Amino acid sequence: MRKQLALCPRCGDSMRYLGAATEVEPFWNRLSEFFRYPFHPDPLIVIAICTLVPMLLSANLVGLIVSLVLAFVLLKYTYDVIRHTAEGHMKPPPLAAAFSGGGFDIVFLQFVVFVLIGGLIFSAGLIGGPLLAMLAVAFVMLALPASIMVLAMEHSVVAAVNPINLAALISRIGWPYFLLYGYLILLTLASGAAQEFAVTHFDPVFAQPLGGFLNSAFTLVLFHMLGYLLFQYQEELGFASDLQGGDEPGQAERRDRSERLDADIDMNLKDGNYDRVFSILQDTLNKDSTNAHRLGQLHQLLTARQDTAELYRYHPRLLAWLANNNDAPGLVGLLTTLERVEPGFRLDDPALTVRCAGTLYRQGKSKPALKLLQDFHKRFPGSDQLAPAYILAAQTLANGLGQWDKAIAFLKFVQKRCKNHPLHDQIGTYLAQAEQRQPLKDPKANFSVGSGPSFGALPQTHEF
Repeated sequence: MRKQLALCPRCGDSMRYLGAATEVEPFWNRLSEFFRYPFHPDPLIVIAICTLVPMLLSANLVGLIVSLVLAFVLLKYTYDVIRHTAEGHMKPPPLAAAFSGGGFDIVFLQFVVFVLIGGLIFSAGLIGGPLLAMLAVAFVMLALPASIMVLAMEHSVVAAVNPINLAALISRIGWPYFLLYGYLILLTLASGAAQEFAVTHFDPVFAQPLGGFLNSAFTLVLFHMLGYLLFQYQEELGFASDLQGGDEPGQAERRDRSERLDADIDMNLKDGNYDRVFSILQDTLNKDSTNAHRLGQLHQLLTARQDTAELYRYHPRLLAWLANNNDAPGLVGLLTTLERVEPGFRLDDPALTVRCAGTLYRQGKSKPALKLLQDFHKRFPGSDQLAPAYILAAQTLANGLGQWDKAIAFLKFVQKRCKNHPLHDQIGTYLAQAEQRQPLKDPKANFSVGSGPSFGALPQTHEF
């Protein structure tokens, strides 16, 4: 679990890092995930080794020692599960975690805790008689999950048996602790019932390993639930973890930066710090010039502020973004603004011109589309976009405005001047459709070519 320091962008005071505390799914919505947890490859192997191997050993001193060591390994792995889950990992710890050299002290610490708990109950019986002993047993049973969680996270026997410490943890979590406690009781009863069923209905050769496997699997489920409770209530318990289950390497960090940037933008917008918002978007787009989300925010900000100078400055990227989103009204609005800034404005990118005109045509904006394509052959002589541009013009004239004669003129120009273009073979089909007053269908060929032919001038009668 990492510690992070940051200052509030509004007041400058230090902020406390919450990690994934604000986006954790409640544990009662993940019950199916808990029961699938032991069946990942790593815990399955640990359970198989620690459960089945002792049954294959002879009943001698060596077998007893190996069985005891494997029992320690399994118990150590269950505590690794608590810490691993509390730190935000929804996948089990690796197999190596069970057999690594460190961490076995937790087994001995848990043994000491049980001894002290037994001593506490015995002392309560000596001091206050059976009634106080029963109250002590009741508190121990209720606080045992909290004690296990504290021991797993702090590796401290004193903290794990301190009634004040345990009561504080339970009170900070609140009623969900008692809900989880009920689930744990049901889980324990289910484990016992499953093992009894195995013993009753199967031969002892199969019943013993099956019962051991079920007991180990239910134990991992139980400890995973305890770790998830710590993870869910990390804010109340005073630490911060990051949600890591299912994230690709670096994905959580990228998502985190993006969400924080959105929060920063939202906060400054609400405070009226529009220059600060523009600066944030500008810096982001300097690093990632094609970020669609930030381009959309920039377009919205500059349009709302009527900042014509910056709209003109960013118009190539904004027009491309609008075209990609099939936003014909946005294109018309921005082109109108650019015309006001620079009377007679024309795009200087042939490919972008065709993309924007195509979007306008498909959205029924025929006249703005034709205006973009006007004098295309003069503005971009030799461009490989001339054929798609004038086929698009022909489609707009025919399908959008019903001007079939002009559409035919443009198609004949492409047929004559663009003989080496991949679209040339389709011109005959277009001409036949136009002459019969049928809609000109979209071309099927790819407009991208390595180099374009040289084009002559388009006759004045073909211009629009």
